Amino acid sequence: MRFVKDNFVPGRIYRNITSFNYEARRWCSQHNRAYHKTVDGIPHDIHMNECMEQDAVPFVLNKDLDYYLCPVRSISFDGFVSYDGRRFGVPYSYTERTCRVKREDFTLYIYSTDLSRELTRHPVTWSRNDSFCEGQYAVDSPEEFPTAPVTTRVFKKEPPQSNDSFRNFNFDTEVR
Repeated sequence: MRFVKDNFVPGRIYRNITSFNYEARRWCSQHNRAYHKTVDGIPHDIHMNECMEQDAVPFVLNKDLDYYLCPVRSISFDGFVSYDGRRFGVPYSYTERTCRVKREDFTLYIYSTDLSRELTRHPVTWSRNDSFCEGQYAVDSPEEFPTAPVTTRVFKKEPPQSNDSFRNFNFDTEVR
């Protein structure tokens, strides 16, 4: 961490946290592929060799593993799925109340509950704004449109006859 703080962060100007993270990842990748005297080797190669020793069981993809890697999420009433503290839109045409999500790098994939089709995909950024998708709402905007033109009429009503017991609270007339 000290190496990154002392060598990457000083003097950097960035637009937002997402662009800063992209640059940091690229910078770290570049430095992990160079020789480092402290570890007497290339960190990327050392890490890869250690991982290969631990990887004795072959990795096989099957349907059960897909169900495990894509957890079920509930779709909210306004057509969003919550993932990692952010909300991502689901198309209006999908009528189920649940779906499955899977994140790979900087992309979030949303699948049907039975994993038979991909509903949509979203880029994952550090922004806390909702991420909408094409076809999320039946119309272009989610507001309800009126069926008839709105007409307004203003009438002045006469004040009701007041009861004598409330005479002290009637501020429109002078109290005797």
